Amino acid sequence: MLGKHDPLTHEEMSAAAEKFIELFKIVTDKVPEATVEDALKIMESCAKLAHKERADALKKEADERFGFVKVTQEKND
Repeated sequence: MLGKHDPLTHEEMSAAAEKFIELFKIVTDKVPEATVEDALKIMESCAKLAHKERADALKKEADERFGFVKVTQEKND
């Protein structure tokens, strides 16, 4: 069994590269005029936003499951 700090295997690196290239391509397709450096910065910002949105959705789901969120109805006047 490989440890946390052991060198990465070819298979692990290949799988990570496939995921990275897929995500990088999403950014370069949306912003084709971006340089590689800009695309990497955009990827970082998108990843932060995506993680925040995931955390918010998970928190909302957990809150609703335990009844912490009360549904209110707005009155249309």
